[in-house]
Amino acid sequence: MNCQPTSRRRAFTLIEIMVAMMIFGMVIAAIYATWALVMRATQVGQDAAARAQRQRVVLRTIEDALMGIQSFQASQNYYWFAVENQGEAFLSFAARLPDTFPRDRKFVGSGLGKDFNSRRVTFSVAAGEGGENNLILRQNPILMDMDQDEQQYPLVLARNVKAFTVECWDTNKSEWISEWENTNSIPPMLRVNLVLGRNTAAGGSAPEFAAARIFTVPSGMMPVAVQRGGAGGPGGGPGGIIPVPPPVGGLGGNQPH
Repeated sequence: MNCQPTSRRRAFTLIEIMVAMMIFGMVIAAIYATWALVMRATQVGQDAAARAQRQRVVLRTIEDALMGIQSFQASQNYYWFAVENQGEAFLSFAARLPDTFPRDRKFVGSGLGKDFNSRRVTFSVAAGEGGENNLILRQNPILMDMDQDEQQYPLVLARNVKAFTVECWDTNKSEWISEWENTNSIPPMLRVNLVLGRNTAAGGSAPEFAAARIFTVPSGMMPVAVQRGGAGGPGGGPGGIIPVPPPVGGLGGNQPH
């Protein structure tokens, strides 16, 4: 009697199953690591683009204000020019601002009932809520005090500012100087340096952004004789200036000490 051999079904061993699972896990880990790197690179790129754009917005805002800068020798209580680079750096001057300037609607037409195109603008560095330094903008009409809302809630132009310095061109020394002591005059050129810090959420791979821009100031100080139009005395005769009492409290109107 011949016995036919029975066919046996081969199965995977436990070791083979564990090796397959290990290889599958390594493939999944590699895919996840690649995806994480792509997402991180995308975040860093988007943050870099946003910060570069923020830099351009800040410099354009300063440029728009400088293009309308004003100064009258006979009214220096209102038209002084000041630069400070130590401590909380700031740049402050009076200018006739365009309609596209930030917060223009607050000062023109609505609310105040008058058109205050000529305003004092102050760009300054102040500590933010997270401990970083922010570049902020405050404004007030030249003949009016700065209101409480503008004092407490200024416009934040840029966050995490590492450096903000303003240098003035001294024609006598033919060099850039960091302090402009003659607040009754306007420098012919300004050089603004702005450094925005890296996005801490993006880690050490996020870059810092530094930019320097030179602005040629198109205006000069109006001499007293021209402002008075040749009249004999302040406010006397055609073309004479009209004396205006200083604002109460001195906020935004008088020169800082």
